[in-house]
Amino acid sequence: MFGPITIPFGAKMLFNAVKLKPGVTLDDVELAVGEMCNVVKETYGGDKGGFIAGQVFRFSGFASEEGSLGSARDSDHDVAIVTYWRSFDEHERSHADSVFKAKFAALGELCTDSKELGYEMLWQGVPETEGVEAA
Repeated sequence: MFGPITIPFGAKMLFNAVKLKPGVTLDDVELAVGEMCNVVKETYGGDKGGFIAGQVFRFSGFASEEGSLGSARDSDHDVAIVTYWRSFDEHERSHADSVFKAKFAALGELCTDSKELGYEMLWQGVPETEGVEAA
């Protein structure tokens, strides 16, 4: 459940930026997010629907001075749900399913906004190992 993930090159990434209602905390949404993610993983994983892997992040308040351009140094969302899929079509089919919609609606009750944007992978890489660099 909390292990590392491997993303194949060419995967589609969906970035869902979630803004919580005033007074709603991450503890309040933990169950709704967990149930929703479990449904996606178990119902649409792999050959069942194209889901590859996912991650959930809480905005920490950190804004990089070195990596940011412009004056905005805050976020318009509290939680980011990042999922990886074989295709946008498979993602859309899964999210049109009544099983997913019921779980997403429970999260929606705790939010003022949620937008899910799709990205196509252009690059990925990891640091070279010391053994490879020496060769």
